[in-house]
Amino acid sequence: MSGFDRPLQDLATNAKEYIDLQVDDLKLQITKGLSLSLGQVLALVLAVVSLSIVLLALGAGCVILLGNWLGNFALAAFIVAGFFALLTLILFLLRNKLFVNGFVKLFTKIFFEEEEV
Repeated sequence: MSGFDRPLQDLATNAKEYIDLQVDDLKLQITKGLSLSLGQVLALVLAVVSLSIVLLALGAGCVILLGNWLGNFALAAFIVAGFFALLTLILFLLRNKLFVNGFVKLFTKIFFEEEEV
């Protein structure tokens, strides 16, 4: 009778090892996805900060140039602010096409890409 119990114990042991390996594989895939996502987010934050600094300097330069040309720095500041407000509105209206769809493609690629063995 004990000869019949051994294959069942081996099957249970193998099933437990298989489940443990699947859990480890899932952990590794989640770690890979999170690290790639975090890297993308940090790169995006760095790009946004750098672009903000450049736009701030560009805006200040435009205010000075327009202020000298128009003779009124307040008017120049309002013109530059209006330009940036218009740019912000355009980016807001195009946010799905520019940002959301790109992130959906990125996360789909990260989490559902099949690994080549």
